[in-house]
Amino acid sequence: MGVFSTTGRSGAAGLAVLLSSAAWDAASAQSVTLPEINVTDTRLTGVRRGAGTTPGEAGPAPAAPGDRIGTANVPDNGGGITGASTTVITRENLARAPDATVADILSRETGVQISNLYGAVGGAATTVDVRGFGITGPSNTLVLINGRRLNDWDLPGFDLSSLGKDSIERIEVTRGNSGSVLYGDGAVGGVINIVTRNGVGQPSGARLEAGYGTFATREGNASANVSSGPFSASIYANGLDSTAYRWNNAIKQRNAVGDLRYTTDTWSVFLNIGTDDQSMRLPGPRNIIPGSGIDQYDTDRRGTSTPLDYGNKQGQRYTGGFTAMLAPGVELIVDGGIRKKAQQAGYFSDFSQQYVDTDLTTSSLTPRFNINQTWWGIPVKAIAGVDLYRTDYASDRSLYFGYTPIHQYDGRQKSLAGYGMMTFGVLPTTDLSIGGRVQRTQTQLTDIYDPFAPQNMTFPEGGPLDEAQNNRSWHLGFEHRFGSHFAIFGRAATSFRVPNVDERIGTGPFAFPLPPPSFRLRTQTSDDIEGGVKFQFGPFFLQSSVYRMNLENELHLNPITGANTNFDPTRRTGVETLASWNVTDWLRLKGNLTRQEAIYREGPFQGKFVPVVSKWTANAGLSMDLWQKYLTFDAVMRFASERFLDSDEANLGTMMIPSHAVVDIRFGGAIENFFWSVAIQNLFDRKYFDYGNGVSFTGATLDFISLFPLPGRTFMAKAGVKW
Repeated sequence: MGVFSTTGRSGAAGLAVLLSSAAWDAASAQSVTLPEINVTDTRLTGVRRGAGTTPGEAGPAPAAPGDRIGTANVPDNGGGITGASTTVITRENLARAPDATVADILSRETGVQISNLYGAVGGAATTVDVRGFGITGPSNTLVLINGRRLNDWDLPGFDLSSLGKDSIERIEVTRGNSGSVLYGDGAVGGVINIVTRNGVGQPSGARLEAGYGTFATREGNASANVSSGPFSASIYANGLDSTAYRWNNAIKQRNAVGDLRYTTDTWSVFLNIGTDDQSMRLPGPRNIIPGSGIDQYDTDRRGTSTPLDYGNKQGQRYTGGFTAMLAPGVELIVDGGIRKKAQQAGYFSDFSQQYVDTDLTTSSLTPRFNINQTWWGIPVKAIAGVDLYRTDYASDRSLYFGYTPIHQYDGRQKSLAGYGMMTFGVLPTTDLSIGGRVQRTQTQLTDIYDPFAPQNMTFPEGGPLDEAQNNRSWHLGFEHRFGSHFAIFGRAATSFRVPNVDERIGTGPFAFPLPPPSFRLRTQTSDDIEGGVKFQFGPFFLQSSVYRMNLENELHLNPITGANTNFDPTRRTGVETLASWNVTDWLRLKGNLTRQEAIYREGPFQGKFVPVVSKWTANAGLSMDLWQKYLTFDAVMRFASERFLDSDEANLGTMMIPSHAVVDIRFGGAIENFFWSVAIQNLFDRKYFDYGNGVSFTGATLDFISLFPLPGRTFMAKAGVKW
């Protein structure tokens, strides 16, 4: 079939020492921390031991260099959640990355895997999975912008292609479920916090960039910022057009984000607005029927069986708020927002013609207090707040555009939560943190079925549903440092995930006669335990951690009944190791190796592996300043071992998603205000895929296989100017 394959699951064993592309300056070898908390950054907090002995004394002074262990990309103190494993992708990492998309860049991080369905151009509809959840990764990985949750109530999750790389200041990846205390349900595998850029403290300027690449891909980026005294404003916009890799695969994407601020020493006011518009054609899978001679993947991997299918999406985000210092070391933050997403999609296969028109509106209010003080000689950082969210959902499902809806789904979800987390510097070498969250969620969902509407298959009316539930999560973590070169850290935590609306709508099993969906599913819960070590010797840094995650009532599609359901208990275990080495001031290396397993603990699939999860992933590469900043070179190797196809819970393994290694490179440079880059993805033109589905009718072998092929070698050349 022409798919590049390595030696299999054990093929990663020889990658024990790996170094992935990075782009940070020589100062990154010093111990640093994330910026102080503010309304647009994050809720994560850290502790620094300093002077002061009385309660209420303003924030502790920063620790001296060397008494913390971390780098610019692996922050000390777990990036704020003590005991957690966190890495930070900086603005320079993003700018110099050979990878074309934000999702590709995230896939270089330890414990992160991605799946592509539509050719991966622009990263559209690429899903991100942290710590081994496979196809449900987007629902178990919480995505934030500036510390505010973006996961919608539907199944697709947040589309990372709706953010331009140029608008991002940094990305914080916190692995594990401790983020559930601060951010709520869905933070099971981890939290990805995207911090956008603003004009505060920056000189006024502008930037223009244009690019052209394979598949007639055209990309444009424009940004500008202005600052005058306490006032600042910025805007970032980008657009992408491409015919993309496969037939009926064209995409058009437009994104913009703007930020207005008024900042003083004691208070600030801000407004952040974002918008995105995506039009995408859907090529569908390449199908294989074993033993029949039908193999579309091998004979026509760029083809399509769905030449008319499409999906469009429009989104808007509005966030505003203020901050005020109420007392030394005590800050009040009040912010709120409205997020809207409209989706239209048409599917025209022989058996499932359908037009879907869906609107989602999410409103939120999230006031909180940040405390950074010293109490009786003990440094304390704390955050406590209330999260109030409401989501309204309306989806009409008809045979074709303009036809009378067959089903009209109307849903509403409201949640109210209180949370708090405190971190204490109990010793100059030891930090402890404890936190908890209580959340009440009310869900309502109805379905109006019109038996007289034109339709090709009758699906009965579902529901109604009206239920309320209370959920809790907690976190306990520590870090202890043995001098300036060695530290240990650990944590234990619980989390929960409330079923989303698409999972509830899909609770009706595929059987005849078709039973009505009940919309009822139990809330998924998990408990984590994790421990690790950190070493730092001058410019070399190493971190390794081991974790175990037990889940109850995991939400997943049952391959036998075709209905969404709560599975039997599952377990994730893993070892994650990452390293960085600033060899010289012009050569920097970074890499990671992950070994993880996701298995069913009980039930008919006991001992089987969860599909679409690689046991081994690894990344290797380098970043070089060949001639100062005039000529730079970056390279990345991304490896993932084989995985079972989606829906192959029985691990029949008739066909697997093969292991693959992909190399991306980038040359770039800058001369005064002019800059340029040439990037090549998949340098060695490997033919591969990272997502597929297999269905068994007999229970002995996979009888129908659907694969989603990815492009071979592609290039992108860009040039721009700034002033």
